[in-house]
Amino acid sequence: MSDRQARGVDRAIQEAEARGEFKNLPGAGKPLPGIGQPLREDWWLHQQATRESMGLDALPPALRLGKEREDLPATLDALGDEAAVRAVVEELNVRIRKALIGPVDGPPLRFGLIDADEAVAAWRERRQ
Repeated sequence: MSDRQARGVDRAIQEAEARGEFKNLPGAGKPLPGIGQPLREDWWLHQQATRESMGLDALPPALRLGKEREDLPATLDALGDEAAVRAVVEELNVRIRKALIGPVDGPPLRFGLIDADEAVAAWRERRQ
């Protein structure tokens, strides 16, 4: 942008401000969402999903699996017995294994299979 263009933009902003066009904008005076929190590696995707109210189904498989893995403790906490916990972990592991072996849309997986025994132990610990 040339110096002349920059001055023109500045002037247009000042004139709009003088007309009150920047008053009462949505979100005025409110903190920016997520301010002060560390950015996740896929921050842009989460921001887009939130903005468009997209569900998990809209994510590429690799990112969807990552989100499911991240949410696994809460998913398991809703279950009532160890057999159900193991079944959910195994079902997720089947899909993770498939993504690790074959080509998958989106970025590569950055994690491996979930240890069912560790998941069950953590589930038991959270229930106490």
